[in-house]
Amino acid sequence: MKFGFIAHPTSIELKRYVKMLDLFDRATQDLHSGYDRQLWSHRNLVPFVDFGQIQSATGATCEGVVHYLPMTAEEMLASARTVQQRIFDGISAMERMGASLIGLGGFTSIIGKRGLETAKQAKLPVTSGNSLTTYAGYKVICQLIDWLQLKPDEISIAIVGYPGSICLSLAKLLLMLGCRLDLVHRTRDANKSEILEDIPIKWHEKITVTDKIEDCYRRNLIYATATSSGDIIDPQQLQPGSIVVDIALPRDVKKPKQSRNDILLIDGGCVTASEQIKLGGESLHLGIKQQLNGCLAETMVLALEERAECFSIGRTLAPEKVLEIGKLAEQHGFTTLPLASYGQRISKETVYSLRRFHQTHFADNSIGIKPFDNLTSFNSTQTDTHAATLHRFRSHINPMMADFLQMQHCDRVFEHAEKCTLTDTNSRKFLDMVAGYGCLNLGHNPTEVIKTTQQFLQNSLPNFIQYISIPQQTSLLAERLCEIAPGQLKRVFFSNSGAEAVEAAIKLAKAANGRPQLVYADNSYHGKTLGALSITGREKHCKHFRPLLPGCINVPFGDIDALTEVLTSQTVSAFIVEPIQGEGGVHVPPPGYLSAAQAICQKTGTLFIVDEIQTGLGRTGKLFAGEWENITPDILILAKSLSGGLIPIGATLSTVDVWDAAYGSSGRFLLHTSTFGGGNLAATAAIAAIDAIVEQKLAQRAESLGNYLKQSLEQIAATYPFISEIRGKGLMLGIQFKQNFEGAIEACAHELATRFPGDWFRTYQFLPDELKSHMTGVIKEMEKSLAEMFCMRFVTKLGNDHQILTFVTANSSTVMRIQPPLIITKQEIDYFVESFATVCKEMSTFMD
Repeated sequence: MKFGFIAHPTSIELKRYVKMLDLFDRATQDLHSGYDRQLWSHRNLVPFVDFGQIQSATGATCEGVVHYLPMTAEEMLASARTVQQRIFDGISAMERMGASLIGLGGFTSIIGKRGLETAKQAKLPVTSGNSLTTYAGYKVICQLIDWLQLKPDEISIAIVGYPGSICLSLAKLLLMLGCRLDLVHRTRDANKSEILEDIPIKWHEKITVTDKIEDCYRRNLIYATATSSGDIIDPQQLQPGSIVVDIALPRDVKKPKQSRNDILLIDGGCVTASEQIKLGGESLHLGIKQQLNGCLAETMVLALEERAECFSIGRTLAPEKVLEIGKLAEQHGFTTLPLASYGQRISKETVYSLRRFHQTHFADNSIGIKPFDNLTSFNSTQTDTHAATLHRFRSHINPMMADFLQMQHCDRVFEHAEKCTLTDTNSRKFLDMVAGYGCLNLGHNPTEVIKTTQQFLQNSLPNFIQYISIPQQTSLLAERLCEIAPGQLKRVFFSNSGAEAVEAAIKLAKAANGRPQLVYADNSYHGKTLGALSITGREKHCKHFRPLLPGCINVPFGDIDALTEVLTSQTVSAFIVEPIQGEGGVHVPPPGYLSAAQAICQKTGTLFIVDEIQTGLGRTGKLFAGEWENITPDILILAKSLSGGLIPIGATLSTVDVWDAAYGSSGRFLLHTSTFGGGNLAATAAIAAIDAIVEQKLAQRAESLGNYLKQSLEQIAATYPFISEIRGKGLMLGIQFKQNFEGAIEACAHELATRFPGDWFRTYQFLPDELKSHMTGVIKEMEKSLAEMFCMRFVTKLGNDHQILTFVTANSSTVMRIQPPLIITKQEIDYFVESFATVCKEMSTFMD
């Protein structure tokens, strides 16, 4: 059986979209067959989709086409008679195409007395699709009630658009469910009994009627709307936690003047075809299957059932027929999940995050809004914690980061941490191979550091006293650092992070010798504060914050000739370098580079700054990575694992000569200070951490286990060409992926241009040069993103399939960082290697 469906654009923008489709369709035929006057003549309906054969989850089949009547609702109302005739003409044309049933979408069903007049005069049976549209809205509300853990008989729902056919039927279904209703009606000068004449008297006591939407804003948190006018609800007046299921088009919620993250606007009346449904010829699982309007889906279902009958006609839709078509749709594979807002998916966690508002709202018999303190007011569950945390992070910290982690299936919330293991809210244990990007050399919550800091706090020792007295523990830490640091580093400035320690180093160097310039390496990473960013070698991090510090010069990492050329100018204050570029992709410099760099610095009077924020304290197999070449910097920077990852702390070490030149006078000794830097508590944690790292010989452990891990990974890499290199030292390794997509987009475009009817190569030839230039740039970025996507799939699969946490480096998303705690066991390393090999095998469909 074949159906036809007549849709119409619900906004001027969608009308222009239909106009674009029409132009594209005709141009394609023109390119293929040549000019024809009839082709460029007036069209009554614009062809949109020819589904070909549709097969449902039950195996039933049908065919169907969708055409657009290119008029908005306002335009149709202004010329109803003309539109009615255009609909009849469209039905006749579809009959000639073999259709046995016609679906009417939106206002095409309202024109003609809600389809009654159309059904009376049309040659084919018609349906408005409002029954399945109603069912879809009803199921969404039921899903919301379930996810919010509400009781239907304890909540009130506002129905906006009564007594329209969808709202009337939906009201009956919700009353059957036990809900109380606020009915926002359009009937003037009518009493309650007249307004409710279509609803059984037994339910009247559960209904409040009003003709003012403003009456509902204080009483309701859940709304279902299906008017024919649109723009009824003001989102700025909705109470926090409000959810509007906007069922019909045009939309009943006004376009918000400013976004709100404490309400939800859900696309109601839509269904999604499951994977079991095939809508014609599909390629790569691509098909028009998500967020199908209920009116179109109802037409499909009736065709699949071979029921050429008028189904949803008139204002009164019997609840039993609504439930009947809904159950049939589900049997054929249509579902209301996933939920969406303006076409974008909404997760269960997003809905659940609003639960707190509903709990407080409906717990009060007066249905008034109460302030809500925190989630612990209710019986907290694992779902509570994850959903609430995700919502709070998205709402108040970084929404794009939340979306990114969700997209990568990395949006876990951890509740327990010990050694190399993290446990999430679902009690799943994960092996941590990231370790806070080098912060957790001793693992999570090291007992040695915890006991020391607990004792500090229990003894009520003074913490922030550093500028009114001499801090004891901070002084001990400074002495300890100077004892273990290479060379003659005898002075220490304490801060709160690596970036702050870098800022301190920059100021120290400039104050010490007065030269105007700083030199740094390409692809370096020293932090994201303004000074640190000025000497960070990736444009992506810098471009939005220019101008940065003047006089910062970059040189290629590992190129001693380039460095020598710059430093001989005698105007450079300092050269800053990482012994291994961590965020740059774990790049180890050529042998002898660091010692040669130190030599040229000494020769030119340039201060030599070594950034050991990520490499220091045992990570690479030496206590300091510079020890691999026996360098002795003028300034050394530490942070990350300095306190065992428990308390933020950074340290900038320097020689006495450098410090005294910068700050060794009465007018200078307080030029650089930090309120929280140098506190006794952080110093206590750092002393305990250093002692534990040295006593447990973790540097030696990192060298031994790191060599074993690297060799094991290299054996795997030899089998899979999409791994180009295993880099690094000790337990600071990077896996470089190289899945080449160069030319893929151009090949795709060439194939489509070849297969599509017409001469699209000639069309491309006459595109403006500027447009073609932009397209070339876009293609290159897309191919780069595909390579990064491949690497991120490894991160996702290791996490989801094997409960192993990894991530990419900041400067390169094609490098997976491997930086586990230095206390990791050989058994845990073997598990990672085994798991990584499994993922490689599973991802090895294409081997370049």
